[in-house]
Amino acid sequence: MSSRTAAVTGATGFLGSHLCARLLDDGWTVRGLARPTSDRGDLEGVEWYVGDLFDDEPLRSLVDGTDVVFHLAGVGLWSADPETVERVNRDGTASVLEACRAGDVDRVVFTSTAGTRRANGTSEFADETDVAEPIGAYQSSKAEAERLVDRYAEVDGEAVTVHPTSIVGPGDESFTPQLLAMGLEPTMPATLPGGASIVGVSDVVDGLLAAAAHGRSGEHYLLGGENLTYDRAAGRIADYAGGTAAPIRVPATAIRAAGPVAEGVRAVTGRQVFPFDRQMAALATQRLFYTSQKAHDELGYEYQPIEAHLPEILEWYRGR
Repeated sequence: MSSRTAAVTGATGFLGSHLCARLLDDGWTVRGLARPTSDRGDLEGVEWYVGDLFDDEPLRSLVDGTDVVFHLAGVGLWSADPETVERVNRDGTASVLEACRAGDVDRVVFTSTAGTRRANGTSEFADETDVAEPIGAYQSSKAEAERLVDRYAEVDGEAVTVHPTSIVGPGDESFTPQLLAMGLEPTMPATLPGGASIVGVSDVVDGLLAAAAHGRSGEHYLLGGENLTYDRAAGRIADYAGGTAAPIRVPATAIRAAGPVAEGVRAVTGRQVFPFDRQMAALATQRLFYTSQKAHDELGYEYQPIEAHLPEILEWYRGR
């Protein structure tokens, strides 16, 4: 039986590198897209195609003849200005889909964000039908990319969109160390208000593979985990690891006040010094909780409690 072939954009990123490692372990032939300056880590066995989302020749070679194209590449507001975020996330997705149209591709699995969904007030937990008004360039660019993928599924070929929530795992230099610090570091004075659906990276990889195998074309699937307030998550981490959870919670009013300050700095300097505005600051104080019932029912998706992921996360965190 011949090996299945996967193409992965964003292969050198946090989620992409974990996905590539799993695909290799499962016997797939794995092609990865990497910019010339990207650190490819220790992903031995990946066939690398050097370029970016706008380099037509390597992109078309990457996807042609594949069973699944996993499109993970994207950029956030902490690392790029809003115009770049829009271009990479929206136009980059259009470029990937155009390459898929021109080649022989069985299925596309697009990784968006849970941020394009938000509870509508009738339930504490958002599901796939709770399409939200985008806040900020990241959410708006992902929402536009989702529409492009939906159109591809209608007209051109099979495509599925997944929406991971707040991912934790080894190699993440963003959310994971912030969360761990609230539960482990004595110098951390306070936890954040609000909460999140916290999911381990290995569970999200399971969900990506399940979407590739069983997802219905044109459908969307939330890949979430435990819905926890940040102070509860910090307490669980502290209990597991013998740490000290931050003793107080930052008032939501303090977080919301940062939004107008960021807008004022941008208005005066003409530069985005802080990657948020008053809407994004207000959003950060909310309990952004989700249900993955649809993924469970249709894909067999399961997630583990945060404690199941802590051994490898803590080993990585303490070795940084």
